[in-house]
Amino acid sequence: MTSIFQKIAIILFIGLFFTCKNESVKEETSFKIDFETFELDNGLKVIFHIDKSDPVVAVALTSHVGSAREKEGRTGFAHLFEHLLFLESENLGKGGLDKMSARIGGSGANGSTSRDRTNYFQTVPNDALEKMIWAEADKLGFFINTVTEEVLSKEKQVVKNEKRQGVDNLPYGHNSYVINKNLYPKGHPYSWEVIGSLEDLQNATLQDVKDFYNQWYVPNNVTLTIAGDFDIEQAKIWVKKYFEEIPAGEKIEPQPKQLVTLNETKKLFHEDNFARLPQLTMTWPGVYQYHEDAYALEVLLEYLTNGKTAPLNKILIDEKKLTDRVSAYQYNSELAGQLVLSVSAFNETNLNDVATAINEAFEIFETEGISDTDLQRIKAKQETGFYSGLSSVLGKGFQLAQYNIFAGDPAYVNEDIKKILAVTPQDVTNVYNKYIKDKHYVATSFVPKGQTNLILAGSEKADVVEEPIIDGAEETFNLSEASTYTKTPSSFDRSQEPPYGPEPEVKIPEIWRDEQPSGIKVYGIETSEVPLVQFEVQIKGGMLLDEADKIGTANLLSRLLTKGTANKTPEALENAIEMLGANISSYATDDAIFISGTTLSKYFDDTMNLVTEIILEPRWDEEEFELLKQATLSNLLRRKANPNNIASSLYSKLVYGENHILANDNLGTETSVNGLTLEDLKNYYRNNLSPHLTNLHVVGDISSSEVTNTLSTLNEKWAITEAALPLVETPKLPETSQIYFFDVPNAKQSVLRIGYPSVAATHPDYYKTQLLNYRLGGGGFASKLTQTLREDKGYTYGVRSNFSGNDSNGLFTISTGVRSNVTFESISIIKEILENYKNEFNHEDLEVTKSFMVKSNARAFETLESKLNMIRDISNFNLPESYIKTNEAEAKSITLEEMQTIISKYIIPNNCIYLVVGDAKTQLDKLNSVGLGSPVLLKN
Repeated sequence: MTSIFQKIAIILFIGLFFTCKNESVKEETSFKIDFETFELDNGLKVIFHIDKSDPVVAVALTSHVGSAREKEGRTGFAHLFEHLLFLESENLGKGGLDKMSARIGGSGANGSTSRDRTNYFQTVPNDALEKMIWAEADKLGFFINTVTEEVLSKEKQVVKNEKRQGVDNLPYGHNSYVINKNLYPKGHPYSWEVIGSLEDLQNATLQDVKDFYNQWYVPNNVTLTIAGDFDIEQAKIWVKKYFEEIPAGEKIEPQPKQLVTLNETKKLFHEDNFARLPQLTMTWPGVYQYHEDAYALEVLLEYLTNGKTAPLNKILIDEKKLTDRVSAYQYNSELAGQLVLSVSAFNETNLNDVATAINEAFEIFETEGISDTDLQRIKAKQETGFYSGLSSVLGKGFQLAQYNIFAGDPAYVNEDIKKILAVTPQDVTNVYNKYIKDKHYVATSFVPKGQTNLILAGSEKADVVEEPIIDGAEETFNLSEASTYTKTPSSFDRSQEPPYGPEPEVKIPEIWRDEQPSGIKVYGIETSEVPLVQFEVQIKGGMLLDEADKIGTANLLSRLLTKGTANKTPEALENAIEMLGANISSYATDDAIFISGTTLSKYFDDTMNLVTEIILEPRWDEEEFELLKQATLSNLLRRKANPNNIASSLYSKLVYGENHILANDNLGTETSVNGLTLEDLKNYYRNNLSPHLTNLHVVGDISSSEVTNTLSTLNEKWAITEAALPLVETPKLPETSQIYFFDVPNAKQSVLRIGYPSVAATHPDYYKTQLLNYRLGGGGFASKLTQTLREDKGYTYGVRSNFSGNDSNGLFTISTGVRSNVTFESISIIKEILENYKNEFNHEDLEVTKSFMVKSNARAFETLESKLNMIRDISNFNLPESYIKTNEAEAKSITLEEMQTIISKYIIPNNCIYLVVGDAKTQLDKLNSVGLGSPVLLKN
């Protein structure tokens, strides 16, 4: 899918900037990405990009194969390989790159699959670059022999669990399947889903898998990208050493473009087991990546749906009040594309009314078109969005590979920018007439069970295959024995892992602090890597200051703050922000209200002037308030349909107790939100928003003096209130473990939440809990929970544990989704792992933990977001600037005995809350045998 960030990436290369009337704007500078390319004799394409801002490198291996290269009846293979390549290769051994990643302090090896490509990527400290090149070469040339029937059987289960989690167990999860099956003709490479079907995955044979790999995973179909702080000449030597002798495959011919045309409009409906609100999606045939019309179409869809001036928002949201959200996007791929318009309507809204309103909005566009001002506003937003997407070396590497594979050359950027800048208002009108006006489309109506009266007239029932829940239905496998195979010959001993390079010099960013006369505390980091600034105003309080019968006040207030000011209508404020290429959002958490944003550094003054106006001069718009109330009520309904949201909500109530403030969802309840008035929000604003409770965090291309100069009006005019943060009661540890169950009929997965209250982030032992948790469930594939539940058993797509905390309390939580028919087995395994963790934690676990926690500091401050997180922790938890070094020293010095003592103290298996959100009919009774008493059936 071509995102807006991909298409505007070229801005970096030519230094595109917009003019500003503010005389104090910083002088514009050119910004570009330099890169170098070469190709090995076997066809491997290599791209290098140097970025010495941090001692890290990102390595990405991208194969030009996705679901489009599959055959009907054997779908999901490309995605299956995304999984398989992490498991083992001949010289890395079992656990492959995942085990090595833990030792070298990597970000965690990961991958993704699209219709047209599969990539594998990781960011590591730069002393591990040769290790990564060695490992990626082993995956490409020395992998397929390690795939056995047992390995394949297990990974099929993992992929099936991913589908259950991301498709089968979610509201509207089958919508994409219905659309693509009906938009594209039978046999078209995009007519099936990237993840494939459960039946196809089950039917895949080992020979099918080997044939697919040998055809597509060859050097002449792969691009290797390395970006970061490294020596190019040395890297070339390593690339040639490890990749050059891998033989090329057969020549791969490019697939022809396959645009589609619909001869009729197709209307389909589905009664969704998880949906609580009706949703209408309209999809038109579109264009492929880099098509001449793609640029104007991007502007069209942005203009139609984004902002107060958007025709669809004006009609559907403001005038007819049918919904709180309208979205539209292009899904452009290598061979074809589609234009998608989706409306999640309010409760019991007839989708015929939604369709009528959409047509009314289209008529407005047909009459008025798009203005030059709106076109420039959209382009300004694109510029800032792109810089945000390129604050990491991995993001830069992805972009270079994108152009290389799908445009044939990273240097295509020059042509791409010309097309982006050439879009005119007439172009936008032309593509509307060409692709949407009076054109056939696919319309899908997804409605709650029993609400077919809401579907679009003339709709036919969609063909959706849903998996039954059957005990013992899954294939069994045994991975206890190591696989045996004949090793692929090589000219040197590849079994020897390369050594580390010179140890990277970790540079902790310099933090500046300042306290303003009004009491505002300011923390910042100045960095000029990209001409951007990220900031957040944190006003402490949030839900903690809501009245007991008015939960949701802080949330509604936070969202209303950006809906206009005393001197600007909601539309005028939105336009003022977007003309700067900035974004400003406001939201509430349990303990704060945040006003955050990103802006070009040259417009920081103008952006902060708007933030000041938002804080000091609320508009109190009655119409916007009512719209936000309705949107919040719809959001609460949506949450009730999502098993993950249900689990999170119930878990909070179980941990804190019904009467604790933190047991609440900060959105409120249907009762509390319905009862809120605009006066309630004004009272919260007057009583609780105060500079003495405020922190300002700023990171980016801006100096401390430039930041503090923008605060003069806030210091002068923001009145200090008597607001004080309440003491938050520490929840009690459960007296004994207990299972709780919430019934979601026919759920394809059981969502599990397991845990108990633990230490606050300000506790002296808090960092030690992070150390102990790495090998338990915090280290991804390096953790015992993942290795057991996913890699050994195939029960889940993912599982994690974490110790989380704020300045007053903390939680220990294990979270996962497991296939329904192994709910009992999964809980039993987790219980056993917790009970044995201290005794089984050994010297190897300790050394892996130490290595990761210390080495990962090399990439801890790479992005603006990571720097912002750092100063947020420092300001909220009163940490010294040197806390990173203190933690590092603690990690290096801790002994096995000390770690086991910490485990005994904070892993408490006999005092756990076990929550299951799943299908009670098939799973509830079995849980009586876990050994934790009879499950308690809950109501939401």
